[in-house]
Amino acid sequence: MKKDIDFSPVKNVHVAVCKDTEAWRVYLLNRGNSTIENVMITSRGYGEFQSQEQRTSVLRHAIPYVEPKEFALIESIDDSVFHLSNEYWVSYYIGSQVFDKKFIFLPDSIIEENLTTIAGLELKGILHD
Repeated sequence: MKKDIDFSPVKNVHVAVCKDTEAWRVYLLNRGNSTIENVMITSRGYGEFQSQEQRTSVLRHAIPYVEPKEFALIESIDDSVFHLSNEYWVSYYIGSQVFDKKFIFLPDSIIEENLTTIAGLELKGILHD
């Protein structure tokens, strides 16, 4: 049962939306000292535009592992959905312990004015803790 699972708090794992020379991309960063394994990510966008509800398709991603101090590409993202809430639900294992967290980029938060250099990626972007 779900109540029997110990969901420890997520530490040192982040999601970043970054802009490179070609496109906007979403990355998973492992800044911890342990390999994260069996990473499952669902991504979706939702919200309103001109009083109309909008939703994107739910995308599912699997990453076998991310080594300590490394990163992995999750997906490319189109700037036409930045007016929506963009949610990345990340689940992974460290050993036999499962970890789970939703990272939500709020509407219109992914803009040029909010970009900073993301250490480890050396790209301009927005880092979500």
